Amino acid sequence: MASMRDIKRRKSSIQSTGQITKAMKLVSTVKLQRSKQAAENSKDYFNYMYQTVQSMLAKAGSIDHPYVNGNDCKKKAVVMITGNRGLAGGYNSNVVKLITRGNLPKEDLVIYSLGKKGRESMARYGYELANDYSEMIDDPQYIDAMRLSNELLKAYKNGEIGEIYLAYTYFKNTVVHEPKLMKLLPVEQTEDMAAEVEAPKGEAPMNFEPEEEEALDLIIPKYVTSLIYGGMIESVASENGARMQAMDNATTNAEEMIDKLTLQYNRARQGSITQELTEIIAGSQAQN
Repeated sequence: MASMRDIKRRKSSIQSTGQITKAMKLVSTVKLQRSKQAAENSKDYFNYMYQTVQSMLAKAGSIDHPYVNGNDCKKKAVVMITGNRGLAGGYNSNVVKLITRGNLPKEDLVIYSLGKKGRESMARYGYELANDYSEMIDDPQYIDAMRLSNELLKAYKNGEIGEIYLAYTYFKNTVVHEPKLMKLLPVEQTEDMAAEVEAPKGEAPMNFEPEEEEALDLIIPKYVTSLIYGGMIESVASENGARMQAMDNATTNAEEMIDKLTLQYNRARQGSITQELTEIIAGSQAQN
């Protein structure tokens, strides 16, 4: 059985840890309220941008454009959004697993990481890493998403990458966060969307003004930028929600451990007092 001194030291250590986790929980709760509001405000724009481009391409029929048809490069760029800090449960590791355990070949991937934790994990797995964009996730701004989008589209046009994916964490509610992998380019219309917007036979499904190529050159960069920015906002809300849950669980566990250690300490103290009384009584009887 551990001594009273050991139990007291461990109890003091756990109490300090519990105070830290409680403070982190409160900070995450405040941050969650702001990031949750931002995620809810941007969610409709995020979803409708995706649906609008899908619907437009479905109505347009066959279009000869690199953003739709792709190129011959086998390299695939993955914009991976994680956090710069840990202590958020499985938030970071779930996005890493989404890529490492997915169907995309490791040798074909180039990781554009937004978040130090994801970058460190992918470096350990030996993935090819592009520039570090971790500072963007601390305070997501549309202009940062635009800068990253421009770099990706430039590499895509130059034939350095053939596909662009977005790996982020979808914020469903405070306790439910779902890692997702979304293909951004080349744009692919889903069967459901194509069936939903199918035009009557013999009618022109859609006319572009200006021409198709010029219109897509204007629309697709905004489409990619909007989805990257939406992924950043959703991921930040998910991270704060995951950290709040993790710190709440850690605080609860610390309180339970303190209760157990308090009971052990009281038992050890009671045993020590009983032993002292026994020794006093035995000494008194020996003198008599």
